[in-house]
Amino acid sequence: MAPTPKKTIKIKQIGSPIRRPEAQKKILIGLGLGKMHRVVEVEDSPESRGAIAKLPHMVAVID
Repeated sequence: MAPTPKKTIKIKQIGSPIRRPEAQKKILIGLGLGKMHRVVEVEDSPESRGAIAKLPHMVAVID
């Protein structure tokens, strides 16, 4: 039986990290973002969902 592929989600940075707390900048870097309008695909896990929930003003989940 073949293993099931891991589920992923695409996120896009919509807010600038300028004048943001250092913790928020580190979360962006951890997600693989850092520049405006960059889109990355991350594994859909509780950890990544929690990081996205901490930055609703800076990232958006896209389809």
